[in-house]
Amino acid sequence: MINQSMTTPRFYCPPPLHTSTKFELPQAAAHHASRVLRLRVNDEVRVFDGAGNELHCRICESEGKRVVLEKLQDCTVNRESLLNIMLAQALSSSEKMDWVIQKATELGVTEIQPVQTQRSMTKLAGERAEKRTQHWHGITIAACEQSGRNMLPKVHAPLEFSSWMATMGDAPGSKFILLPEAVTTLHEQPKPQGKATLLIGPEGGFSADEVQIARKAGFVSIRLGARLLRTETAAVAGIATLQTLWGDFI
Repeated sequence: MINQSMTTPRFYCPPPLHTSTKFELPQAAAHHASRVLRLRVNDEVRVFDGAGNELHCRICESEGKRVVLEKLQDCTVNRESLLNIMLAQALSSSEKMDWVIQKATELGVTEIQPVQTQRSMTKLAGERAEKRTQHWHGITIAACEQSGRNMLPKVHAPLEFSSWMATMGDAPGSKFILLPEAVTTLHEQPKPQGKATLLIGPEGGFSADEVQIARKAGFVSIRLGARLLRTETAAVAGIATLQTLWGDFI
């Protein structure tokens, strides 16, 4: 049987959620509701603030760019995994990065750290990096709207590999780097205590120097089967494996 609450349209409203009985949807959400989904007065929707809160509402006014909601009830549901996963993804082409961030959000990661590696096809810095980070933030919003998550994952600004690694040496939790030549699997690792960080390389793989730096920072080399995976496939497969072993796929 279909869970009706999961099929009701959902919209992101930046926190804090309104406590009043009636309130307007933000402009972008209002446009999507009225112009794209063509929702009308009396249609029911849900809104969430990305900080864990969700409301069940009804459209009571819809005119032009304005969509006004009437709050029916608080319907906050915790759909977060108990496993705290950070995906550290080497920068790749814009389409692949967008896809990885969308799927990582659906799969339940709590943080995404884009990393500039020696063999990354894409180079981001300054204003271009800021715009791309905002774009990725928008992707996480859309993915949360679709998947039912009430918590937005944090998308960090891109960092150069060695700069990020300098912060990871003393970082707590379990740290894994996916390498095709690795001989151990996630199944053979102990359950993470705290955050699990999964580091995925670019299309051309990590350089030998980067692998050495990661190992010195405490990253354990792991493999996912005997086949060579594309960077976007590796990210999704790795997250799904973590969730299956220690998260909420069990």
